[in-house]
Amino acid sequence: MVIRVQYLNDKFDYVNEFTLVKLISTQRIKKFYRPSDEEWVTVGVDPVRGAGGHYTGPERRQVRNAA
Repeated sequence: MVIRVQYLNDKFDYVNEFTLVKLISTQRIKKFYRPSDEEWVTVGVDPVRGAGGHYTGPERRQVRNAA
């Protein structure tokens, strides 16, 4: 799927999902168009799905025994 993006210099382009993640993580775009919501997402303002953080607390998931 290709996604429309707006760079910091206000130019527009279409990129694939892999490139979008890279552009967001390197803070090289202002906005991208989220077709599922039919709206523009402003990076740093609106929620953006990310790779997640590193959790250093205790394990809270239930351990299941293989049977």
